[in-house]
Amino acid sequence: MKSIMITFDQAHYENIVATLDRLDCNGFTYLEQVMGQGTNGGEPHFGSHAWPSMNSAIITVVEDVQVDEVLAELKAIDNDRPQLGLRAFVWNIEKGI
Repeated sequence: MKSIMITFDQAHYENIVATLDRLDCNGFTYLEQVMGQGTNGGEPHFGSHAWPSMNSAIITVVEDVQVDEVLAELKAIDNDRPQLGLRAFVWNIEKGI
């Protein structure tokens, strides 16, 4: 099993949830407001007067065979609106209850 952490501009939320649903990634944890700044020249998302936009994050756990398809779909969302920002990171899941 793998965990995918997706960080994204809040404008991507509906597309990401629809994508996870379509790919049968049924369970996830949604963090509505997270702050950050991309490493590739992205604008900060701090929820402040100077930088008012905010990010969100979703963490989902999927079967190993689902990872490449999920990442490809997320990359397509990011490519469609790259100015918003979307990143995804994969971790191994050793155990769970």
